[in-house]
Amino acid sequence: MKLSEIKTILETVETVNFQLPNGNFVPEHFHVTEVGFITKNFIDCGGTVRKETVVNFQLWDANDFEHRLKPNKLNHIIALSEKVLGIGDFEIEVEYQDSTIGKYDLGFNGKDFLLLNKQTACLAQDQCGIPSEKPKIKLSQLPADNANSCTPGGKCC
Repeated sequence: MKLSEIKTILETVETVNFQLPNGNFVPEHFHVTEVGFITKNFIDCGGTVRKETVVNFQLWDANDFEHRLKPNKLNHIIALSEKVLGIGDFEIEVEYQDSTIGKYDLGFNGKDFLLLNKQTACLAQDQCGIPSEKPKIKLSQLPADNANSCTPGGKCC
């Protein structure tokens, strides 16, 4: 989800809820402790220089049980971040600490924001020799190697 999308959604919802991939919710008294943008410059395993930029939200489960972030307050935090930091309309990455700090993509199901598991991938598969799809082979198509095979009653096992 891009920054412009969350801003539009925040204008229509009454509450801000984040649901984890396991179905649990971030406690409703969470704080957004950071809104920023992160640029990652790197080289993939094929030697290609790459650059990724994301808007980063950090959620924190505080002991402030009276706290409840309202949609307009989060929109205000985003607007201030855009003004002060010059944040553009990038994809959003959310950091949240459960047993360790996790990084999530952000989705929306019409009511709640969804923290979606991020996946790693090889960005240079064409140079690593990794097939795009694992070939499917039927066992009946494998060549028989009778010299090294074991048969019932053959006392080879």
